[in-house]
Amino acid sequence: MLEFFYMGGPLFMSLISLAQIAMFIAMILHFQGKDTRHLVREAGLLALALGILGQLIGLYEAFKGIEQMGGVSSAMLAGGLKVSMITTLYGLVGFIISRLYLLIRK
Repeated sequence: MLEFFYMGGPLFMSLISLAQIAMFIAMILHFQGKDTRHLVREAGLLALALGILGQLIGLYEAFKGIEQMGGVSSAMLAGGLKVSMITTLYGLVGFIISRLYLLIRK
């Protein structure tokens, strides 16, 4: 799991992790009776947005490198696309958890 963290890029993976930690803290507070549903929703959405932003920045940098090199093999391109999706998947997991929580705990 730590390998995916570093492959996805420590900056964006850390930011997404912070958003998810905030989301879980808001869930615990909501479970204890505090009105933090909006924090759960916003932290989950922030995790997703950061994941997409991380992927777009990674793709931009990859395409810039491909442009400078003049071309790459399809296997290398597929590998780069696979790595670029790690941040989006990580953010999407947080978003789905927040939505499931909000559906279950009304």
